[in-house]
Amino acid sequence: MSRVTLQASTDREAGSRASRRLRREGSIPGVVYGAGVAPVAVAVEATAFRQAVSGERGLNTLLDLEAAGQRYVVMAREVQRHPVRGTVAHIDFQVVDPDAPVVVEVPLHLVGDAVEVRHADWEVDQQLFALELRTQPERIPTHVDVDISALRAGSSIRLGDVALPEGVAAVGDPNATVVATHVGRAAKTGASA
Repeated sequence: MSRVTLQASTDREAGSRASRRLRREGSIPGVVYGAGVAPVAVAVEATAFRQAVSGERGLNTLLDLEAAGQRYVVMAREVQRHPVRGTVAHIDFQVVDPDAPVVVEVPLHLVGDAVEVRHADWEVDQQLFALELRTQPERIPTHVDVDISALRAGSSIRLGDVALPEGVAAVGDPNATVVATHVGRAAKTGASA
């Protein structure tokens, strides 16, 4: 898996006033942290960061962050956004070992058509929209597909039922409901008439 290189500066001043000035100038303040690394305050260009994480892996992209002559292999673990504008206000970069498993959140997509559920006037209710997975960085899937074609009225799909790629494991209760079914409006209206 190819990594994206991102340049960062380490000469930023601390404090909210300095952070606001950085944002006005088109940079995003952040911090690099991880096992065996003292926290380092950094700033990255907003457009370069957007381009780095705009691929199909999104925030799960493995980045080579170059700062003050050091190179860190990182992932953007927490991205704080402005509450009104939605622009990125701060980024936490976590140093990761490319050969060690990490826990990431990956979007969940429903595929297929639950024909029997529709014919019974029931509805499909997606309970989870993302899954936490443990895997090595190069094995992180862009998303997980859950096929709902075999669903029947009154049945559900649990986390333990979800097919995952080799080397990828779900984090969490295997009995957690991913997709459920429930009586639809048409069936409720027909029953009360």
